[in-house]
Amino acid sequence: MFRAKISGLLAGVVLSTGLAWVPQVVAHGYGDHPRAQQFISEMGKEGFDEENIRTILRSAERKESILKAISRPAEKRLNWGEYRNIFLKDKRIDQGVEFWGKYKAALERAEKTYGIPAEIIVAIIGVETRYGRNMGSYRVIDALSTLGFDYPPRGKFFKGQLKEYFYLLRDEKADPFSLKGSYAGAMGFGQFIPSSFRSFAVDFDGDGKKDIWNNPVDAIGSVANYFNAHGWKAGEPVRSNVVIRELADETWINADLKPKVTLEEWTRRGINTRQGLDKEDKATLLRMESKGEFQHWFGLHNFYVITRYNHSRLYAMAVYELSQAVAKKRNGVAG
Repeated sequence: MFRAKISGLLAGVVLSTGLAWVPQVVAHGYGDHPRAQQFISEMGKEGFDEENIRTILRSAERKESILKAISRPAEKRLNWGEYRNIFLKDKRIDQGVEFWGKYKAALERAEKTYGIPAEIIVAIIGVETRYGRNMGSYRVIDALSTLGFDYPPRGKFFKGQLKEYFYLLRDEKADPFSLKGSYAGAMGFGQFIPSSFRSFAVDFDGDGKKDIWNNPVDAIGSVANYFNAHGWKAGEPVRSNVVIRELADETWINADLKPKVTLEEWTRRGINTRQGLDKEDKATLLRMESKGEFQHWFGLHNFYVITRYNHSRLYAMAVYELSQAVAKKRNGVAG
């Protein structure tokens, strides 16, 4: 996977902590950045060699394109129709059918092991990276350093991910400069941030490595493990239709990602759904805009679980609808 591979021109050094790194120093790195000093000290207290951490950070590069990208995420710029149009194209659906066919055995085993439907796993990987076709081109060390030290609104979070990254490097004996991902430091087929990798990545094919970059089988198992750990309820629906008998209070709509109101209470409010759901199930009322028109849905428990992957109702709805489109197309092909 990403075991350290260091060329003859760049003499690698293995640290006492198990990190493998390349001593290349570039101007304007983060080793001497004022905001990095406390981080380096904290890493020292956790058993890492401070000078080695500083040397690695000196090779981390600030990327203005990362700072621009994080300031305008699609989930905040687009309405549902615009967002949906990115992910529900025929080409991506066909690629999902192809991916499912190629990794059918692994998907079936993941569903049996973790209780996550194959179509949901396929859809996550399709939304995140188009089945590995776009896993990100930024060095993870650059992305996490840039956001950790030069993006104050979420600096604490990304410094935390940078710390997790150093632990990942130590655990996996990886080269800190070889791993690439998104502008936010998400990696592999399923775009795991470092903390998610350390908590949920699995060696699903049993080869002794957790390789979410080059091994789709490990990625499939890791995504399934993530959803299982976040409480996916096997056999339960993701969303349900809404019938509004009375004018809905605007404060009820898109109020929270986590369902807090029972279907029985929604009925008392004049809002119903299809038959067959437990009246004690909780739901959140969603409004989705497309071409000036609105759709309403109930997001159920499993919808909320999808938002644990990306905290966006648009994201969760895109994953769900892609899962259904791929499953429908695959069944049509198979039939």
